[in-house]
Amino acid sequence: MDTLTTVATDTFIQVAEVWVPEGDRLVLSVGDYNGLTAFEEASRQSSFGKGEGLPGKAWAECRPVVLTEFDGSYFKRIEAAREAGLTSAVAVPIFDEDTLKAVLVVLCGDDDTRTGAIEVWTTDSGGMLKLNEGYYGAAKEFEFVSKHTHFPRGQGLPGGVWAAKAPILMRDLGSGYKFVRASAAGKAGLTTGIGIDVPVPGESPYILTLLSALGTPIARRFEIWDARKSRMGSSGQAALVDGICEREGPLWRDDGDGVNDEAPTATAWKGPVGQVLGSGLPVVSRGGAGLPAGYQSFVGLPIHRDGALSHIVAWYL
Repeated sequence: MDTLTTVATDTFIQVAEVWVPEGDRLVLSVGDYNGLTAFEEASRQSSFGKGEGLPGKAWAECRPVVLTEFDGSYFKRIEAAREAGLTSAVAVPIFDEDTLKAVLVVLCGDDDTRTGAIEVWTTDSGGMLKLNEGYYGAAKEFEFVSKHTHFPRGQGLPGGVWAAKAPILMRDLGSGYKFVRASAAGKAGLTTGIGIDVPVPGESPYILTLLSALGTPIARRFEIWDARKSRMGSSGQAALVDGICEREGPLWRDDGDGVNDEAPTATAWKGPVGQVLGSGLPVVSRGGAGLPAGYQSFVGLPIHRDGALSHIVAWYL
């Protein structure tokens, strides 16, 4: 499989945290704060009611929410975020049919060179996907193009995810004919993208897209795991079906001898992907066993569809 060729020194995402419902509040379950201890402490002292703060808004509105700036917004940890250099965030609610299981929040920094895109797409009155919200860092021209682009089902990265009802990785965004915004992506230095369907209550689809540049990628490695019984033959397992990182060759050769071409499987509760598979909840971890060599932290996002765990999207920093 194609891979990134430049080792990244900085990532677009700086913080990841998981909020879970406890009674009528969302409380912090786990977080990776990347050494930002003051913001971590502010987060551990926080909880959110339905509609309150960024996690509570995603819960109340049953959709992914992108917050492009904190000042003057409903964000509750503004001062701590400002001191930590955090400027934007996205909250992704994890629903199993009508039941909220958790809210994954990722927070990003900003500067004059940090380039990437976090987008949420949903349908307009004409049944086309349009940009609902997005954060682009320094990629201003790409942001303009995105705001004026619509996708029918099956077209481009958002439309492909909508049609497949499954996450999709896309490579060579600046030259790939399948990526509708290729010219603008090439100018912005965006190279790879992942599209993730976010099932929520209601009829409207929501597609989350994460687009990476070489110098400041969203993350350094992405994986898509298929957990459907029809593929695995049994529950409690998932198969790695696609992935991309900065090294050459298939991901499953990273820790092996380069001879075995068989993609790995994950088993419930074993390793970080297995923790997502077993719990059905997002998992965020820093260090510890089970991470591929060279990576410090892990984020695993479960996708539930039709009452069962369908896919897991994992990324590593």
